[in-house]
Amino acid sequence: MTSTIRAGFARGLIELRQAFSGFDLIAQIFWPAATLVAVFFLRNRQFQDSGFKLGTLILPGVLGMFIAFGMLLVMQYLTAEREDGTLLRAKATPHGIQAYYVGKLVATSGTILVYLAILLVPGLFIVDGTKLATAGAWLTMAWVLFLGLVATQSIGAALGSLISSPRGAGLAALPVMGLISISGIFYPITALPGWLRWIAEIFPVYWLGLGMRSALLPDGMADVEIGHSWRQPETFGVLGAWALAGLVLAPILLGRMARRESGSRLAEYREKALQRVG
Repeated sequence: MTSTIRAGFARGLIELRQAFSGFDLIAQIFWPAATLVAVFFLRNRQFQDSGFKLGTLILPGVLGMFIAFGMLLVMQYLTAEREDGTLLRAKATPHGIQAYYVGKLVATSGTILVYLAILLVPGLFIVDGTKLATAGAWLTMAWVLFLGLVATQSIGAALGSLISSPRGAGLAALPVMGLISISGIFYPITALPGWLRWIAEIFPVYWLGLGMRSALLPDGMADVEIGHSWRQPETFGVLGAWALAGLVLAPILLGRMARRESGSRLAEYREKALQRVG
């Protein structure tokens, strides 16, 4: 187990370094930078008559959104590397699938942490009214980040094991983007109809944004939230439940996926890919 984790960690660091080198670096920086531009232009707008600036409300929410993107990254990795034979090669080595999965978690988590740094460091200078200097803020951010990474990436691995092509992963991203739009990331959720709030509260994206807001914003800004509260116990419970569900489902589904990989299935994947290109 120790050698498997070590091999997976080394693999993840190599993939992370490759992801942030050359032309790929520009692609990685683009979305966090574009999000920062949106925060900049909204920094002085107020939310209704609350007196709170919209940019200050948005910054913690987009941190939660980028944590949730880990689910999409893992899905895309699994579907693309199943099709190019990476998974089959991993299966051919002892404990290769386990090391592969550890590597993907390391690479994805590292990517998400870089995104958060790109957003948070300049973002604190763009908006006013955050409280990151307190120890409680760092502690809250730490457990929200940990539960969020475990929940989103394990669920992403479970879903990725069920999707057979990169195109399917791309289609699966559409409902995730729709979920982000109703989860209070770019505008307080209390401005939405009640039935949309109920849908958002089922999934982790809303709770990731709420948890980050509770870490970064003063208590008075909870007045724009549901129940005028940060609801930290509920945040911990929902994110913990999603993390537990992912940790139970992901190994089962990944194991089943690995057992089904073979040379003939790889040839089938490549045939389908050639048909899409044609």
